[in-house]
Amino acid sequence: MAVSGDARHAVAIIGGATAGAEVAGSLARRGVETVVFEQNDRPYGKIEDGLPRWHVELRKKEYRLIDQKLSLPGVHFVPRTKIGRDIPFEELVKGWGFTGVILAVGAWRDRPLAVPGVDAYVGRGLVYQNPFIYWFNHSVEKGYDGPVFEILDDAIVVGGGLASIDVVKALQIETTRQALAARGIEEEVLTLEVEGIPDVLAKHGLAWEALGLQGCTLYYRRREEDMPLVEAPPGADAARLAKVAQGRRKILEKAMRKYLFKVCAQLAPKDVVVEGNRLVGLVFQRTRIQDGKIVEVPGETVEARGSMVVSSIGSVPEPLGSIPMKGELYCFTDWKLGRFENYEHVFSAGNVVTGKGNIVASRKHGAVIAAHVIERFLGLDSAGHAGEEAMAAPAREAARETAEVIAREITGRPPLPAATLSSIRERVRRRQNEIGYGDDYNAWIKQVTPPDMV
Repeated sequence: MAVSGDARHAVAIIGGATAGAEVAGSLARRGVETVVFEQNDRPYGKIEDGLPRWHVELRKKEYRLIDQKLSLPGVHFVPRTKIGRDIPFEELVKGWGFTGVILAVGAWRDRPLAVPGVDAYVGRGLVYQNPFIYWFNHSVEKGYDGPVFEILDDAIVVGGGLASIDVVKALQIETTRQALAARGIEEEVLTLEVEGIPDVLAKHGLAWEALGLQGCTLYYRRREEDMPLVEAPPGADAARLAKVAQGRRKILEKAMRKYLFKVCAQLAPKDVVVEGNRLVGLVFQRTRIQDGKIVEVPGETVEARGSMVVSSIGSVPEPLGSIPMKGELYCFTDWKLGRFENYEHVFSAGNVVTGKGNIVASRKHGAVIAAHVIERFLGLDSAGHAGEEAMAAPAREAARETAEVIAREITGRPPLPAATLSSIRERVRRRQNEIGYGDDYNAWIKQVTPPDMV
């Protein structure tokens, strides 16, 4: 990548997906050299690995937007490089000489299911959302060599948000495909997702009951109308909140009719149900909502058994070097710019700050996505997925606004000595050579993209 002859600053960005690309673009347009460290071959993050593969057009559009920014002059891409593993975090922050370091690592660690001893059964009845959807997206590629999961009927899904709806859809679509294949009928994932399970079955003269499937069940600790499928605008009055609750229930009911899963609300996971060395279910505590808070109903528990348990209760950032954490989240002293005590030139952008792992997470509190856009995103609207790119826009806009503030902060600092800039470029080039990266971002993406990548 060509370098700017009059560059005065160099910034490291950890993570190349939506937030990282927005920051890189904003800085590059101001003449700041940026080095984007990406742990994977491709920089698409949750768009590629966390957004189910039926979102074909949305994924393609987001890929193009990221590519446009990371191929700008002055942006150096360093793939296959995980900070904390390949380059120590402290070394990058304190030893390389960057004007600033921006964390755009997203939220990739599944929030632990708060059931004593349950993680002992990962791979033995318990599956977490992030590796599950990663497998769902990539397992159809010929060269895939990642984790492998068997999709079983009668699964228990613990969740309640948009991501958990994606999980139950994947389960229902795949078990339906398997049942149809046993009858010599082949149907594509996209067909079942777009048309819905009842309509596809009707084309073959079949009803759901004829398949002999139980279907999966989504368990949620609050009420159905509390599911965060539609966000309430800031300062909403009682009438508006009631309308939001009604919209949430409507979306959920549409999804249940189209994909035939079940929902059990006001049940919080409490204990494991084990047979031999395998998790075969969970004990749930009955809850009620009092003044907006979850309250356990004493003495009321429900035992639920299923073929597998999928936890889809959210994603949080992974620990990174000596960055301070408070519970599951990074401990920021400045939430606007994602700054930390004792790291005056480290900033953060995107889901690493929100502590959420989906593409719609945003710190821009005014960015409330309309119910009809949510319906399109979930495949429930008559227009299908047309226009669903509006789902990603608020997060992208929030990252852009953060990037502009960080850019002003960076460019207001003393310029780096020419020797420091030269040293940074040399170290970057050395690392790129180590992992076989040439000097052309677009050529690299073409090289590492499987021909059958969905």
